[in-house]
Amino acid sequence: MAAKNISITVKIWRQANETAKGCLGTYALKEISTDMSFLEMLDVLNEQLTLEGKEPVVFDHDCREGICGTCGAVVDGIAHGPEQGTTLCQLHMRHFKDGQVICIEPFRAKAFPLVRDLMVDRSAFDRIIQAGGFVSINAGSAPDANTVAVPQQQAEQAMDAAACIGCGACVASCPNAAAMLFTSAKISQLALMPQGRPERKRRALSMVAAMDEEGFGNCSNHRECEQVCPKKISIRHIARMNREYLAAALFGE
Repeated sequence: MAAKNISITVKIWRQANETAKGCLGTYALKEISTDMSFLEMLDVLNEQLTLEGKEPVVFDHDCREGICGTCGAVVDGIAHGPEQGTTLCQLHMRHFKDGQVICIEPFRAKAFPLVRDLMVDRSAFDRIIQAGGFVSINAGSAPDANTVAVPQQQAEQAMDAAACIGCGACVASCPNAAAMLFTSAKISQLALMPQGRPERKRRALSMVAAMDEEGFGNCSNHRECEQVCPKKISIRHIARMNREYLAAALFGE
């Protein structure tokens, strides 16, 4: 499809800090190429605001290739925007219409305090990982690739879970602001592999405890998280995490 230019109006949440009063700022943009990514459109807006002597919009970004999980915003009520399996940086303006009004807000959750405008603090995820999302067993030097046989289906499930980039869209979309899809993906990928099994009980207990301490809610099977996840992580991993946690709680470490 050949690129064309469109004119849009964006309503963006503006807030100086966590405690300041916020509001939606309205900005008109013309000659936006449909080949632009959503973040490139925000770059154009910020250039326009800078030339007008106004404060640019603060938003998270890094790799812009759908890998790092840094970017994220709610676009017209949907985390990462209307396209499934897509991060905000991979969303292109061709999915919007000429003259459309686009509402852009930050991820909203108690555990994700707002820093400024569209930027939120997602370090709660880091603390959940620090609680147990790793293998600490001293396994010596790296073994040959085929030394430990892993069934193909199990390996593929582990890889699917490991695809989680920790963007936080699952939290932003969940009515309970639950982080169970993220936490379960990290628990699941290690529980499925032989290297992670020796610590599986301790990992499940500590990571779930850390998740609760951060103030995230609990899963109530709305499946909104699964719908907006850019890596299409399945809620089956939440079921596996619940089994891991229950077994650890009943039978101990």
